[in-house]
Amino acid sequence: MDELSIKVNIADRFYPLSVNAEQEEQVRKAAKLINDKLKAYEKQFSVKDKQDILSMCALELATELIQLRSKPLIEDNGLSKELAEIQHLLKQVQL
Repeated sequence: MDELSIKVNIADRFYPLSVNAEQEEQVRKAAKLINDKLKAYEKQFSVKDKQDILSMCALELATELIQLRSKPLIEDNGLSKELAEIQHLLKQVQL
């Protein structure tokens, strides 16, 4: 794996990171997402303390992550039943 040394800016601070080449784009997008949310919170709540804004942003993103993890990866929409029927038909053909 190729490791890259990059710097990301979060809340006007630069953080040096070592990431895999495949992860670089995701890390940069994540940093942009955080900064966009920080700006939105600054406008919406007129909060000047970066620590408070970062805490609110972390809470929002963690809540979204928990919600995503609690959902099934693939929505069934009746697919399981159809697959069971296909398996049943295949078993009949094999006999």
